[in-house]
Amino acid sequence: MKLRPLTGTITALVTPFKQHAVAYPDLAKLVEHQIKGGINGLVPVGTTGESPTLSHEEHMDVIRAVIAAARGRVPVIAGTGSNSTHEAVELTQAAHAAGADGMLVVTPYYNKPNQEGLFRHYCAVAEATDRPIILYSIPGRCGIEISVPVVERLRTKYSHVRWIKEAGGNVDRVDQLKQAMGADITVLSGDDSLTLPFMAVGAEGVISVAANLVVREVGQMVRLALANDFAKAAVLHRRLYPLFKALFLEPNPVPIKAALARAGLITSADVRPPLCDLAPASRAVLVSALAALGR
Repeated sequence: MKLRPLTGTITALVTPFKQHAVAYPDLAKLVEHQIKGGINGLVPVGTTGESPTLSHEEHMDVIRAVIAAARGRVPVIAGTGSNSTHEAVELTQAAHAAGADGMLVVTPYYNKPNQEGLFRHYCAVAEATDRPIILYSIPGRCGIEISVPVVERLRTKYSHVRWIKEAGGNVDRVDQLKQAMGADITVLSGDDSLTLPFMAVGAEGVISVAANLVVREVGQMVRLALANDFAKAAVLHRRLYPLFKALFLEPNPVPIKAALARAGLITSADVRPPLCDLAPASRAVLVSALAALGR
């Protein structure tokens, strides 16, 4: 499989539900919305895709559905992380067989392995595929962070481990990674509101929640930043910032699903327990942010 660039704007797709089941027609419609909007890649069944509440069968079915809907037009990067190394390896192998272009692998949650345990976990996953692996560091959800030395060790050992999604809210981490590895590591922002600051110090794009809805706008902001036109990118960032913040007033993907349902891009804003509907006060802030964008 020919490697395609995993930079720019990549959307962390929601998994639409209807009457508690995956709404595959809505998922196909959302993929088409993304591609028509100029997206650079798609991530099914990440955290935004509610992977913790999908069965293994649903998990793989969603990956296959997104690959089928994308029809090779953009890279599909499957979420294959788990707090069980064995399960992460199995999901990675299955996604590889399904035709995924790469894998997004979150740090093991709850177990809290030490850094050597993290290194061994990612080694096992890396040896299950020769396709790109995007490391995913999100300490707010997982309780641990992938240390820069561990990222360096993995990058040295595996040529297909040269990407990291940074969702720790720390711009300095981008500097640390770039100082250690330079062009040998590709950093992608994991927070919409920090995409522009991250790119100012070397990140090369974002795995975005907001792009589920405002794909053209986020894509344009990122393209301007990649072209080193930060003045124009900042204008778009300021315009989108209230939406970026509103989308995280409650646990992701509750607000973005509410926004997508309001826009008619998915049939229902349903999420699976233990997540629940958006609170009225949060909905009012979200609707205000959307109205400011003419949505």
